Amino acid sequence: MKILVLTWEFPPRIVGGIARHVGELYPEIAKLGHEVHLLTVEFGHAPLYELVDGVHVHRVPVGCGHDFFHWVVNLNQSMGIHGGKLMMEEGPFDLIHAHDWLVGDAAIALKHNFKVPLVATVHATEFGRYNGIYNDDHRYISGKEKLLAYNAWRIIVCTNYMRQEVERALESPWDKIDVIYNGIRPEKKRRAHEFDAWNFRRRFAEDREKIVYYVGRMSYEKGVSVLLNAAPKVIWEMGGNVKIVIIGGGNTDPLKQQAWNLGIWDKCYFTGFMSDADLDKFQTVADCAVFPSLYEPFGIVALESFAARVSVVVSDTGGLPEVVQHTKTGVVTQTNNPDSLAWGILEVLKNPAYAQWLVDNAYKDLERRFSWTKIAKQTEEVYQTVVQERSQVHWA
Repeated sequence: MKILVLTWEFPPRIVGGIARHVGELYPEIAKLGHEVHLLTVEFGHAPLYELVDGVHVHRVPVGCGHDFFHWVVNLNQSMGIHGGKLMMEEGPFDLIHAHDWLVGDAAIALKHNFKVPLVATVHATEFGRYNGIYNDDHRYISGKEKLLAYNAWRIIVCTNYMRQEVERALESPWDKIDVIYNGIRPEKKRRAHEFDAWNFRRRFAEDREKIVYYVGRMSYEKGVSVLLNAAPKVIWEMGGNVKIVIIGGGNTDPLKQQAWNLGIWDKCYFTGFMSDADLDKFQTVADCAVFPSLYEPFGIVALESFAARVSVVVSDTGGLPEVVQHTKTGVVTQTNNPDSLAWGILEVLKNPAYAQWLVDNAYKDLERRFSWTKIAKQTEEVYQTVVQERSQVHWA
């Protein structure tokens, strides 16, 4: 089977979770004997063409544009041109797979021009991100999402929650949507080599302090402000022996102001961006990872914490309760409820044996439910269904 994949991010260009998803999935698809050509955006010194783990990666130039939406138009024009050349020179292709609305226009054009069926993975929706559609930008993006979903032969989503959201927000038939979880390679979560753990730990906290941390974007829907609101109760219950570490770039000024206003500034550490090497070390000395999202289609950060063998506390929004099984592989708390979140964190900090039991269960769950090998086979089944159905259809 020959597959053309369109994605606006792919390593080393990493903006969010899509880059990690496509970067892990398609080498496994290639191992199953399929020929994968992946179209993405040029980035830094990465070559315009290279073979990555069996995947033919084609990076296309995209002009800056006057704004984000102009950039997306440029992106689709460039992908459409290069994709058309690929379809003619390397074809015939059996199907096209588009990841999110940003590459939708190019994917739809290629579908109709070459009469090749389109599969779309919807990683999130504009409706879900904002809990509604409120302005022209929202309407534009939501319209593009609906157009991609309408043109897709089948739609893949990462959780049952997202299946419901896509059915509702994008008006897609329930039986057109397949649920395939995201995954992770636990072995790629590098274990930190021998290092002076105590001295490294002292960069963030005193020896007596437990380390509770969040890592990720500083956007509103990630719920970092809820963690800060929960922190005073956690700190009080632990006799002051807790440090809240916030890891990630972006605008942290409002969060720093919040910590100051709450009187917990001396118990918070905003690290800014942290390298993967340091994060690997950090996770070996931390006590609890917290992801208090207000909206989360899946929650790949939870899997990364499973792989790092860190106790996980999450909110019960979106797909997180499917990823983290309450009282089995982590603790699930009520969304946007600081008291509930504080309770969950304290469950982990006050019961180290229980926390270790959760960590052990979570690590085993990675192979059981989130293995890329299994996910690739599930994706292949969707592809085979589409190709078989396409063979029985006359495309006028």
